[in-house]
Amino acid sequence: MTIKLYNTLSRKKEELKTVEPGKVKMYVCGPTVYNYIHIGNARAFTMFDVVRSYLEYRGYDVTYIQNFTDVDDKLINRAQEEGTTVDEVATKYIDAYYADADAMGVKRADVHPRVTDHIQEIIEFVQGLIEKGFAYVTQGDVYFDTQAYHQYGKLSQQDLDELQSGARVEVDVRKKNPLDFALWKSIKPGEIFWESPWGKGRPGWHIECSAMVKKYLGETIDIHAGGQDLVFPHHENEVAQSEALNGKPFANYWIHNGYINIENKKMSKSLGNVMTVHELRKLHSPEILRFFLLSAHYRSPINFSEELLEQAANGLDRLRTTYQNLSHRLDTSMDIGIDIESTVKQLEGMKEKFEASMDDDFNTSEALAVVFDIARDANVYLRNETTDERILKLYLEAMESMLKVFRISVKQADTEMEADIEALIEERQTARKNKDFKRSDEIRDQLLEQGIILEDTPQGVRWKRKRS
Repeated sequence: MTIKLYNTLSRKKEELKTVEPGKVKMYVCGPTVYNYIHIGNARAFTMFDVVRSYLEYRGYDVTYIQNFTDVDDKLINRAQEEGTTVDEVATKYIDAYYADADAMGVKRADVHPRVTDHIQEIIEFVQGLIEKGFAYVTQGDVYFDTQAYHQYGKLSQQDLDELQSGARVEVDVRKKNPLDFALWKSIKPGEIFWESPWGKGRPGWHIECSAMVKKYLGETIDIHAGGQDLVFPHHENEVAQSEALNGKPFANYWIHNGYINIENKKMSKSLGNVMTVHELRKLHSPEILRFFLLSAHYRSPINFSEELLEQAANGLDRLRTTYQNLSHRLDTSMDIGIDIESTVKQLEGMKEKFEASMDDDFNTSEALAVVFDIARDANVYLRNETTDERILKLYLEAMESMLKVFRISVKQADTEMEADIEALIEERQTARKNKDFKRSDEIRDQLLEQGIILEDTPQGVRWKRKRS
């Protein structure tokens, strides 16, 4: 099988062919750290984390970079509002990002570079563009000359006239063209600044990613990813400035995730419906949020609602319950000498379907459907009065290996507490044998207060956590 991914650059699915065989260089645009990340950010970071995970599952050595934008207008304004420094604002929300992302199971990047740690690389990059005639200096600002780069617009697939009429650009008489964008901004009163050949100032937004990509991954990378809203102008400008300087393709594949709607309305500050992960985690398990975000194909828009989140929670519960039932039956099962070849072939076929779904532009929705099919078949098998431990283990391993790609655990959480729970269950069983039903009920109620639900089955007592 080969992996195919939808390339925004060509507007079609293409077979993944990496610059270096067996290796993937991947860059994901990270957050501007002036506030908590919202659920739209979380969709991008979760999905591209799964892309990374699946590439590793398929045997690729992935180098994964995700930046922090820790200086721009939003941070400067926030620092002024709070009477603090840009660095203090950035550090606060970088820590908040890690707390949210870690809770949602997002693996940290190999490097999380900060803009303020790469000013020298940015200055050198800008200077190179000036020397090659792709940028110009005016009153301490440096702008990229979009008319000098004749392929400008190729990522968003619009010509310059269309972009100029449709773009929301600042009117600035210092620009040669309204689409020209700032590479370096001269100092304004009270703003953070660095020394440069063009005077005191700070980087423009777009230049940071190009400089960081070049430093950590080289002049041409395999995959560049981000939200759909970044196609223009951010990624368009990255392409222009990087290819203008390096004279090489910047990224061979561009992948972008779709928008999130809130209760069927576009999420926006103007509507006041922006939902941060920081707040959502107070109401919902971050694992459920992750499962929900992966329930739709990444390029499709996804609607966030309490009803749909509840459906995701129920789905995850079903998978975990099946896994726990399989594990529970292992205690009373053994090799009963039956032929398991048909089960082996069945699960091999399921694995092929799972991989085919993920190979087809990382279709997590279809891949998760395969896991649910395995759970369904496992539940049918569990209805048998006697079960073979080899078959149980095959089902367990299949579910584990597939959900591991999504970084979703089906095992009981808080394993350090399991011994105490099992001890109480054993005590309850003893009380029931001794007809001490009062003590038996007390233990059940005690466990229920801890969120533990007991189920008495013919094979013994099974327990699971109650979902909040």
